[in-house]
Order: sequence, then structure tokens, then C-alpha cells
Amino acid sequence: MEAILTSIAVVAIAEIGDKTQLLAIVLAARFRKPIPIVLGILAATLLNHAVAATFGYLIAQWLTGETFQIVLGVAFIAMAAWALVPDKQEDPGKRSSRGIFVATLIAFFLVEIGDKTQIATSLLAAQFHNVTLVTIGTTAGMMLANVPAVYFGEAVTKIIPLKFVRTAAALIFAAIGLWVVLAAVAL
Repeated sequence: MEAILTSIAVVAIAEIGDKTQLLAIVLAARFRKPIPIVLGILAATLLNHAVAATFGYLIAQWLTGETFQIVLGVAFIAMAAWALVPDKQEDPGKRSSRGIFVATLIAFFLVEIGDKTQIATSLLAAQFHNVTLVTIGTTAGMMLANVPAVYFGEAVTKIIPLKFVRTAAALIFAAIGLWVVLAAVAL
């Protein structure tokens, strides 16, 4: 349960104000049909985060011990610094003839590649050694942050200042990183 809850919290907070959340707002404004957008986000996130979690899990199988734990902790601390950097709004491109769902699926999958939430998913899977639970948790976190963005559009980003959200995400990443490093050194 810890893997799911931690994954939800980390990704939901990190996703607020992220470029993929901004993409959700842009898609909602452009297509004005929330259900296929939400389903596209869900499908893209499941695919993307399953791959990322598998990668993190496999890396954790090859690298073990105190050194790996320290590298993992430092990676979370680097994520903290990255979380402080504002994302630029991405343009999802022109309306796809294959439908809103497919356009959302493709746009979200591509924009999420290399994103901090994808990297966090890899790191969480390496930490918890569980692809399924981390994928469930990070996908739930993405949906918690993006479904309101789809339904409420730009109002979501007007309620909470993005600088505050980025700072909160950075503090969470830094705390996890420090916790992992200190636990490795204490072994």
C-alpha cells in the first residue's frame, strides 16, 4: 500500500503545473469533449508509466546495495531541483482525423517521455521493487491532477499559484531523496 500511496502523492503534486497538465487544459479548450480526453490521458499514462516503472524495476535488479540507494536518493534530490523549473506550455498540434481520443493518447504519450513524472515513476519502481503498484499509483496521481484540469480548464491553475506547487513538489522530492540516502548510509 505504501508504494501506491507514495506514488499517488508524488506524481499528483509534481503534475500540477506540469506541461502535461497544461496539455490537458489545451486539449480541453480545443476539443471541448472531456470524456475522450480523460480516456486518452488514462491510456497514455498507463502505457508510459508501465514502461517507465519496468525500466526502474530492471535497473534496481541489476544495481543493488548502498551505492545504488545513494544514487537513487541523489536522483530524487535532482528531481527536486528540476521540479522548481517551470514547464513551457506544449501545443498538441492540429485536430486528428482519428479522433480526440487518439490525438490525446498520442500527444500525452509523447509529451510524457522524459518528463519528471515519468522519471519519478522509474525511481519509485526502483525504490519499491513493484512495477504494478507503482504504475497504479503514478497513473492515479496523474489522473488526480489532470481530470480536474480537463473539467475546470485554466481555473485550476488560477486557484493555486504554480510557484507554490513547484516548491511543494520540490520539497517532497528532496525529502524522499534525503530519506533514501540516509537510509542507505545507516545500513
